[in-house]
Amino acid sequence: MTAPAGGEPTGLPPTPMRARAVVDLAALRANVRALRACAPRADLMAVVKSDAYGHGAVPCARAARRAGAAWLGTATPEEALALRAAGDTGRLLCWLWTPGGPWRAAIEADVDVSVSGMWALREVTDAARACGRTARVHLKIDTGLGRNGCPPAAWPELTAAARAAEAEGTVVVAGVWSHFACADEPGHPSIAAQLNVFHEALAEAGRAGLRPEVRHMANSPATLTLPESHFDLVRAGIAVYGVSPSPEIGLPSDFGLRQVMTLSADVALVKQVPSGHGVSYGHHYVTPGETTLALVPVGYADGIPRHASGTGPVLVGGKWRTVAGRVAMDQFVVDLGGDSAQVGDEAVLFGPGDRGEPTVEDWARAAGTIGYEIVTRIGARVPRVHVHEDEH
Repeated sequence: MTAPAGGEPTGLPPTPMRARAVVDLAALRANVRALRACAPRADLMAVVKSDAYGHGAVPCARAARRAGAAWLGTATPEEALALRAAGDTGRLLCWLWTPGGPWRAAIEADVDVSVSGMWALREVTDAARACGRTARVHLKIDTGLGRNGCPPAAWPELTAAARAAEAEGTVVVAGVWSHFACADEPGHPSIAAQLNVFHEALAEAGRAGLRPEVRHMANSPATLTLPESHFDLVRAGIAVYGVSPSPEIGLPSDFGLRQVMTLSADVALVKQVPSGHGVSYGHHYVTPGETTLALVPVGYADGIPRHASGTGPVLVGGKWRTVAGRVAMDQFVVDLGGDSAQVGDEAVLFGPGDRGEPTVEDWARAAGTIGYEIVTRIGARVPRVHVHEDEH
């Protein structure tokens, strides 16, 4: 079990945690193995961007490696360099670059970098010349997502320039890749259209003389449901953490996945109040009768969605409760009805569901959002407690 971030041993008894996000690394390893089984002919990249979707990048990266993830993926170069500083030495790709980024540091750390346009190719080749090393680049084609990636009309110029840089020895094109827009919507017509554009882009890269080590397009939903998109490498993000990328494609259990994070807090106050008592800001909830209220000491500063005011589910005393009134910055209230509770009792906001507790998907529905946002928004003042770090 890892200590909360920022804490150093003091020799004093440990302070009880107000709240905690328990991260089950055994579940994460099992998820990686299940995802590898979904794409048996491709390598797997475990995406650990945004602090491993809020789960803690370094411990999750290590667990994913132990379970057979051949690659790790991050959005920013700073995330990638932090993994290198923590001792990771395997293949590692980062893809969200801006002008003037730390290209040289990434090249010297043997980080693969993504290139979506001529400006980025110029910057990475300049950095490679400056440090006297060959940069490993992945050229990204925009097949229809309309976000990052080179437009198809500019692709011949980019691939030709990349091949010239290869001939010079400043880069090696290690990958060609793209990203789906609607892989979480089975049967969406854009899926086949994007695959067609990707095949055309690969053919153009071949005509330019490029022979990439890996071709990759599949994200979590495509890894689970679109074998024709697996190519040489699949990039699994949210599924690594046991959260379904979309209710339309199935529950985590449908794919042998288990939710990795359990978020809970200790009840801070229990009190009896009369009928007609207003609860929290604006009195959007008024008690319908004499009742018991329990105070849960987490709020939107901890990542609890304010949009889930009046709808967010919580397990207290073995029963589902609902957030009563507005979620405040540091706390919210649940109405226990005729039940009782004790100060210090556990309130479980979400977990894998083994004890009847809500899941991430339940909170996503309550807040009108997606599971990705629920886990990534959990704030830094909620300690991550990593359990089952040892494989055995």
